[in-house]
Amino acid sequence: MGSHRQAGGTARRRRWPVVMGAALGGCALVAGATAPAAAHGGKAGRITHYVALGDSYTSGPGIPRQVDADCARSDSNYPSVVAAERKTVTFRDVSCGGATTEEMWKPQGTNDAQLDALRRDTDLVTVQIGGNDIGFGSIISTCAGLGAQQPTGDPCRRHYGSSGVDRLALNIVRTAPKVDRVLRAVRARAPHARVLVVGYPDLLPDDGSGCFPSVPFASKDFPYLRDTEKRLNLMLRMVAAWNRAEYVDTYGPTRGHDMCKAPADRWIEPLQPASPAAPAHPNAKGEQAMARAVLEALGQGRGRG
Repeated sequence: MGSHRQAGGTARRRRWPVVMGAALGGCALVAGATAPAAAHGGKAGRITHYVALGDSYTSGPGIPRQVDADCARSDSNYPSVVAAERKTVTFRDVSCGGATTEEMWKPQGTNDAQLDALRRDTDLVTVQIGGNDIGFGSIISTCAGLGAQQPTGDPCRRHYGSSGVDRLALNIVRTAPKVDRVLRAVRARAPHARVLVVGYPDLLPDDGSGCFPSVPFASKDFPYLRDTEKRLNLMLRMVAAWNRAEYVDTYGPTRGHDMCKAPADRWIEPLQPASPAAPAHPNAKGEQAMARAVLEALGQGRGRG
């Protein structure tokens, strides 16, 4: 038993240099990155017990109707749409605004530890976590403040790279084992569940263009922040695969509906929202788009009838 644990630990320790290479080497690695293929467990039939874990991108702050003010949770967020569409027998949404991977194990306000919602008979789990671990809120405020002072440069990129290493890329690397631990805990508590790791939607123009002052980042920081989000999603995809979970891409389906678009076209609200939603978060249309991506994933995999 001791040698088995040691071998498993060694295998896990060897994974993170691969993620580090992807995160620090740039998003060009996305196309060529390899990771073990995820197993498509579960069936496309009826879902009996569904549990949704996650942060504010899952909970849907500001979107009517808010059903948990402490966690800023909406009954129109993507898990609620998925549960209604698939007519789940039981549904527990324990996502909470501001959650990090630590809140999987400990209470957050009136919210219990999120992992406590899982049962052995849970057959679907969606997980969207990691953005707050890399400092999403502070990144937004820092880059907006720097952009207001130097709107045509790249002060945000230079700020996070002042030590010679991109600190945001490093934060993503450091978050990988945390997400890995979450997924292993999910497997331990819900061993028969189909586990979907949900990525983050397209926040900024995919072509790297900007929209100062509507989104007050410096013009040359838009591509930097876009690439940072892509690195985060790449890490989530790889960690999901290593844990035999499925990765749900929400970036591709929301491309072209970022916070720089006109109010009628955007699914992500800017720092001063025009539709009910938190700043730099999905509005109701964005949550619906993520729900469609999850529903599409649920229609695939083994056992499809």
